[in-house]
Amino acid sequence: MNLLYANDRRGQYPDSWYAATATPHDRHAPLKGATTADVCVIGGGYTGLVAALHLAQAGRDVVLLEAQRVGFGASGRNGGQLGTGQRVEQTKLVQMAGTDHAATLWDMGLEAVGLAKDLIARHNIDCHLKPGVAWTASNDGDVRDLHAYAEFLRENYGYEQIETLDHAALQSVCPSPDYRGGILDMGSAHLHPLNYALGLARAATDAGVRIFEGSAVHHIEEGSKAKIQTDAGHVMADHVILGCNGYLGGLNRKVAARVMPINNFIAATEPLGERIKDVLPRDVAVADGRFVVNYFRLSHDGRLLFGGGESYGYKFPDDIAAKVRKPMSVVFPQLKDVKIDYAWGGTLAITMKRLPYMARVGRNILSASGYSGHGVGTATHAGALMARAVQGDGDGFDTMSVIPTPAFPGGGVMRTPLLALAMSWYAMRDRLGI
Repeated sequence: MNLLYANDRRGQYPDSWYAATATPHDRHAPLKGATTADVCVIGGGYTGLVAALHLAQAGRDVVLLEAQRVGFGASGRNGGQLGTGQRVEQTKLVQMAGTDHAATLWDMGLEAVGLAKDLIARHNIDCHLKPGVAWTASNDGDVRDLHAYAEFLRENYGYEQIETLDHAALQSVCPSPDYRGGILDMGSAHLHPLNYALGLARAATDAGVRIFEGSAVHHIEEGSKAKIQTDAGHVMADHVILGCNGYLGGLNRKVAARVMPINNFIAATEPLGERIKDVLPRDVAVADGRFVVNYFRLSHDGRLLFGGGESYGYKFPDDIAAKVRKPMSVVFPQLKDVKIDYAWGGTLAITMKRLPYMARVGRNILSASGYSGHGVGTATHAGALMARAVQGDGDGFDTMSVIPTPAFPGGGVMRTPLLALAMSWYAMRDRLGI
């Protein structure tokens, strides 16, 4: 089953609140016939768009091929949280990679957030960027762990933008009966993810990137000049950048073995009006500590955008709103009667260690994917790192690529059922508190 079309119409964004409120934009024509480029970028999400933008600004001739529409995938559907650091906490990174490498990864995480903010400012991208992401816990032990983590970041990295929240302080930020405390990171931010992607596409086009939508790549013929084949044409390029994430399919087996697509779901309520004070009196984003994370924030028109629930098969559930309402009712029982105006699913990608997989997968082919729910900043940064690597500065890309990324067990046939079994087991442990 091709995930590009399994749950979505060809050439159409999902029926999301993001698509309904997107900045007006023109459709790019599909590739027809043969063309050449210095670099061919495959994938029109944050990774591909940022890579293409940086390379075009450096004087390279760039073609970007997108199977559907720019921002169609996770880049245009996600929770909009631009978080500091990596997807894995620094304390765990120290254990995994050592003190020095972990410190470098922390700095790169800060660089990622700074890069996204800079791109938004420099290219006047109207994506409602606002500061603040809170991490919450539902029991006192997890609250203590979050507070200790904030102190760890202050002591080891001099990071002073995190505020610890006891129960009363958290209730002033997010009055949920499910949460006992947490931390608030004002260095993180939240935004309208599709408008961010569309703004990047506009900037890339202005810089000279040739974007072709509706141009799915089905084969790459490697060589000193790679041949990138679509149904209606092909590109001959000196370099290829893969930015496909959960929609890679079988385009590269090495990547596909290490990067697993999974589905996640978001609902947008009706505008809450005065009820906002009972949900998020401070306009910050929130994510909790469950194994299947609940994440949410307010839209600029006063809706609650709530993400929750995952699936590990290919198809989305028939009733996405009901799937999201279940965890939303645990966090906000006061919203049990709220109307849901939009509900949509999306496919992201994870790795075994929840760190991105960046690799040189051919003599002139680079790939980055597997952002594991931390993609707004990390995917942006990955695009810039690959652009630098194509220009001969591979230090940042190589720092990420040396992180071991094991293949998922089970091979092509069994890995999805095995992942579903493992995820269900972990989710059950989370519900039981063990």
